[in-house]
Amino acid sequence: MTTLRVILGDQLSTRLGVVAGADKARDVFLMAEVMAEASYVNHHVKKIAFLFSAMRHYAQALRAAGYQVRYVALEDEGNSQSLDGEILRAVEALAPERVVITEPGEWRLREGFEALRLALPVELDILPDTRFLCSHAEFNAWVGDRRELRMEHFYREMRRRHDVLMEADGKPAGGRWNFDADNRKPPKAGLTSPPRLSFKKDAITLEVLHLVRRRFPDGYGRLEPFHFAVTRRQALAELDHFIAHILPGFGDYQDAMVAGEPWLRHSLLAAYINAGLLYPLEVCRRAEAAWRDGAAPLNAAEGFIRQILGWREFVRGVYWRFMPGYLEQNALEAHEPLPGFYWSGETQMACVREALAHTYDHAYSHHIQRLMITGNFALLAGLAPKAVHEWYLAVYADAYEWVEAPNTLGMALHADGGVLASKPYAASGAYIRKMSNYCQGCAYDPTVAVGERACPFNALYWDFMARHRDRFSRNARMPFVYATWDRMGAERQAGLRDQAQQHLTAMREGRL
Repeated sequence: MTTLRVILGDQLSTRLGVVAGADKARDVFLMAEVMAEASYVNHHVKKIAFLFSAMRHYAQALRAAGYQVRYVALEDEGNSQSLDGEILRAVEALAPERVVITEPGEWRLREGFEALRLALPVELDILPDTRFLCSHAEFNAWVGDRRELRMEHFYREMRRRHDVLMEADGKPAGGRWNFDADNRKPPKAGLTSPPRLSFKKDAITLEVLHLVRRRFPDGYGRLEPFHFAVTRRQALAELDHFIAHILPGFGDYQDAMVAGEPWLRHSLLAAYINAGLLYPLEVCRRAEAAWRDGAAPLNAAEGFIRQILGWREFVRGVYWRFMPGYLEQNALEAHEPLPGFYWSGETQMACVREALAHTYDHAYSHHIQRLMITGNFALLAGLAPKAVHEWYLAVYADAYEWVEAPNTLGMALHADGGVLASKPYAASGAYIRKMSNYCQGCAYDPTVAVGERACPFNALYWDFMARHRDRFSRNARMPFVYATWDRMGAERQAGLRDQAQQHLTAMREGRL
């Protein structure tokens, strides 16, 4: 009897159960490009092109391996333009005994597939997504009766469980679990990114680029040049290149920001891991091997592995544990609408303009730009968390709700009230000046807090701290901040808070 096996656009893995159990003679794989998924937020056009091309190449590989594939392209006649609709159409056309699908990475899709059970005339099985290294049950068991969830504790457990960067005596490599203190160097003069790979565009990718250009003419972002890997072989080449040429310098400068340098020493692997072209543990093993072989320092290997084995798995666990209510969290009562410059990039703040330019051009900016520039501004200005969340979800090629929502609502905006992070990641212009060269030539001066040339991050920082003093003054990591604020005196405090309101007015009026 035929089984219809559904593969979503971010599940391009041959190791999932939906593929491993397939019968080449009888089963059929269903893959579909649908407008409902391509447009539920204003996705970056590079993100759409990457996923459509990767999907088409994956379907081609399945066929070459002898599998039967029902592939529905965006402009195919009869395309219902929804995943539910295409599953129903396929069931009607093929009359399978059952439908099998891997658990999706977004709550809205999981709910949709649960509802689809009622409409299907056959059984629908939803299999676990085994690409992840910590199942829902394992994460919930780790949480247990903990009052606080901290990634560092979870990360240590994952290191032990998967024997990554561990010594034979059960101690962490180098005698420490975390080398983050070694990974915060400001950019040195002349710091640039090593050359990055660009993959030749075959007929499939060229056709997809033409499709996206035609069907999404007003879509956000710059479509070309298009450098993405779209096959597993290409993604492995990207991994090889990162391990050999980028990882050795990743640790020292992973918090640094340099004008005109979107990549610096960061990996571009997240989009490929999240779409299934690479596997998290194989990436971690490669980084560990580079350290053990003397090809990369331990602080670089550990910092990189922590992002995948620790942070990536942790935020996924948080997402599924606290959904669906997590998206509605707004602990700091932030309600400012998202400023238009997040889409247009038109702002006098050089740091924000730089991060937004990278985002527009590449569907990418590295994690410090996301957290400490665009996220930090959103936090300080009190932007509405759900609007900020939808923006991050739309504009980055590696963004799916399971990973993006906790990073945005929890890490960047503290909207979850401290579920994800013990303190808000708030910073003034002094941090940006230290960790970047963005302030050179900016319309605003990071050393000035009040006046015409005052950096907006300065007054907004202090206004944020004053607004939320009742919440944060008892935080063990923040007494120095409020001691500094108290020493300023009432007149200085009033001047800063008035300056903050001037910045917010300018933001609302499109003048910031």
